[in-house]
Amino acid sequence: MITKQKHKIVVIVGPTAVGKSALAVELARLFRGEVVSADSRQIYRGLDIGTGKVTAREMRGIPHHLLDVASPRRQWSAAQYARHAERAIQGIIRRGKLPVIVGGTGFYIDALLGDTLLPDVPADPALRRELGKRSPHELLEELVRLDPRRAKTIEPHNQRRLIRAIEIARALGSVPKIQSREKYDVLYIGLALPDNELRGRIAVRLKVRLRRGLIAEVARLHEKDKLSWQRLDSFGLEYRYVSRFIRGMLTRNELERILEQKIWQYARRQKTWFKRNQNILWLPVVERSNIEQTVDRFVHQKTTRTDRIRIEHE
Repeated sequence: MITKQKHKIVVIVGPTAVGKSALAVELARLFRGEVVSADSRQIYRGLDIGTGKVTAREMRGIPHHLLDVASPRRQWSAAQYARHAERAIQGIIRRGKLPVIVGGTGFYIDALLGDTLLPDVPADPALRRELGKRSPHELLEELVRLDPRRAKTIEPHNQRRLIRAIEIARALGSVPKIQSREKYDVLYIGLALPDNELRGRIAVRLKVRLRRGLIAEVARLHEKDKLSWQRLDSFGLEYRYVSRFIRGMLTRNELERILEQKIWQYARRQKTWFKRNQNILWLPVVERSNIEQTVDRFVHQKTTRTDRIRIEHE
């Protein structure tokens, strides 16, 4: 019996500030690829500096998908992302190119490449109103009681996601685990960097973003695009704390100190999420030639299994 060979996909993951976007562009240039973003905030138009959205110059002529596809006024779900990303992947494959998925939103990547369907739990307006009166800390305590596994990976200050997780957990008992359905032949590469170096990158990048106009970007989103302070707060991190600075709730020094700390905590949660995926091959970000050779072997091998690549690095 002849088994149809699966289409190959390269997925680049890792914590924020590790250098995923630049690597994705380089790999796409080397292996005739196109990039599909897996970032829950970069899908929104206007959220540019705060999300580190790749610029036209940084794209270096490589087509990018799932950037600027949604209005920041409307909430996009992981299911919506998965549908649009799947459509983009199929288009890339039809053009004879290699899909290169890159991003730090692990839930989006799982929704796209996992085999468990996203839970079909309808919104419960009454429950949402009740939960909306609680603080993020109280919501997290409730989620820990209902689904400790999900509580370990969720952003603890994201009230919207906490409420949705509780909604699902109450309906199903827990948030369903996602396992690979092996629809594609996927090479997962995780970019690794020592903690002290990653923290240093986060600090430097934050200062650069502030110099580039992050505060003005948040002010424009509120004044020109008419996003409420509550909506800006829901985007988390840069948008939450810069909006509080604009409202006089934080000093400039407090803004930088708190943001740097929160971004580092977020990076740690990202690493926790990705550690669940045993298929990720973690490679030092500085070993660019090693990464390129790994992708080259994967792209040009006939087998649909990546075990050989993994063995060579163990």
